[in-house]
Amino acid sequence: MTSPAAASELRHATLALRRFFVRALLFSVCINLLALTPTLYMLEVYGRVIFSRNATTLLMLTLLAIALYALMELIDWVRQRLLQLASTSLDEFLAERVFNTAFEARLRNLPVGMAPLSDLRSLRGFIASPASTALMDAPISLLFMLIIFILSVPLGVLVLVAALAMLAIGYFTERKTRVPLSEAQRLAMEAQRYAATTLKNAQVMTAMGMTGNIQRRWQERQQQFLGKQAEASEYAGVGSAATRFILVTISSAVLGLACWLTLVGELDAHGSSMIVAWILAARTLAPLQQLIGQWLSVLAARAAYSRLDNLLANLPEREAGMPLPPPSGALSVEALVVAAPGSQTTILRGLNFKLEPGQTLAVIGPSASGKSTLARALVGLWPAASGAVRLDGSDVERWNKEELGPHIGYLPQDNELFDGTLGENIARFGDSDPDKLQASSELVGLGELLESLPDGFASLIGAAGGVLSGGQRQRVALARALYGDPHFVVLDEPNSSLDEAGDRALLQTLLQLKARKVTVVIITQRINVLPAVDCILLLQDGKQQLFGPRDEVLAALAGKPPAKLAPPAMPLAPGG
Repeated sequence: MTSPAAASELRHATLALRRFFVRALLFSVCINLLALTPTLYMLEVYGRVIFSRNATTLLMLTLLAIALYALMELIDWVRQRLLQLASTSLDEFLAERVFNTAFEARLRNLPVGMAPLSDLRSLRGFIASPASTALMDAPISLLFMLIIFILSVPLGVLVLVAALAMLAIGYFTERKTRVPLSEAQRLAMEAQRYAATTLKNAQVMTAMGMTGNIQRRWQERQQQFLGKQAEASEYAGVGSAATRFILVTISSAVLGLACWLTLVGELDAHGSSMIVAWILAARTLAPLQQLIGQWLSVLAARAAYSRLDNLLANLPEREAGMPLPPPSGALSVEALVVAAPGSQTTILRGLNFKLEPGQTLAVIGPSASGKSTLARALVGLWPAASGAVRLDGSDVERWNKEELGPHIGYLPQDNELFDGTLGENIARFGDSDPDKLQASSELVGLGELLESLPDGFASLIGAAGGVLSGGQRQRVALARALYGDPHFVVLDEPNSSLDEAGDRALLQTLLQLKARKVTVVIITQRINVLPAVDCILLLQDGKQQLFGPRDEVLAALAGKPPAKLAPPAMPLAPGG
């Protein structure tokens, strides 16, 4: 159940912008009043200049009108500037929170992708858009309509009927466009996610001739999105055309009715009231017409607000966690049960084991036995459905991640690097320490790679480390995991892309970590790391089959081919 505070988080952020909106609304009143300058200028010219034939009066009226035009444009600029500041302030209020929420959703396997950031961008753009100014101008229409009623009740009724007709068209447009537009946005996000996912595998697609098939599947999703968008645009276009028709028609209708009222003596004989009513009618209905013309952007902003509000409510901000001293590396896994985020199906069931600081544990088992799930749980990425993972007696889930992170090293199976320099990737994009960079690089044997790069640690390695080989990327990711002398290290298949020399270097790394009293959990299918291993954990179907000292577990495994470790030349398939 969502807490009230979490549910209203986005509302609180928008209410914090109230001062900008109130000022912008006051400026909207001034702008709309100044927009009457042409009307007043025309009336004064006809009333004063034509009959008096005084050129000085004409000059002064003209200069005054120009000054009012300049003032109106200045106020409009200030209003737009206020709305832009409101847009920027919304981003300052929510950008970090929304980014973290998108990150949290990714950790929980929620299919939102980058939609939260896109929704925030939509809201930010809407605040300073013509649709927003039309919403602010709409209340001023009531003032103009009141003036028309004061001039003539029949004219007021005519304009009121036109306004109600526009509102009815707006309601019809909203009803007809809401569902297809929502569906179009959903399909667009699906197509975007599909494209982003497949483009990561461009080399495989090209090599195996899959590009055409993948492109066709993406095109199907794209066509569905375009179809729904076209449907929404068609209804919106009909509504916009209908309101434009009413706006054009009512101008002539008001002028004709005002002329007839003048002829029968209901309006002044000079015709000034007729002209005023005609201009005010256009000013009354223009914001409604503009708003309906911008209705798709209004609906898009409303949908973005709703999605973002729901996401922030369902993924409340993580607590900072307890401030604790650095861990020594004592690991305790207690009755651990883990399911993938968003799933009720448990992957790990009832794991119990302990490691003392400086011990190394090898986790083995067949594919899909839960090894990688255990790695994620050990570093606090996936929460425990029940039980706990404790470092130095403290639950890793409740530990302040900013404090714990520097003391943990983690190498996942997909050891993707980031666009930046080699040194930035190793130093986790924080303030890099040259001594620590050198130490972690030497620990994993990166000397040859550093010599081959033109700028050493300052060399750009491209998106996902694209300029490096698979083995080099794995070594760099391992150096990142070991940067800063962490006390607890989890390595998921660290030798899957390493050659024989890399295997030997990994063994030396593990032995050095043991000498430094670093607690290590290594998921592996190769026996070359066994000299550095103290304990072995065998997982099968998410259950703990064996755990104990290395030699005892190896002895227990004798005569059980399915659970045997494979030799280095024939590694088992990674999984879990």
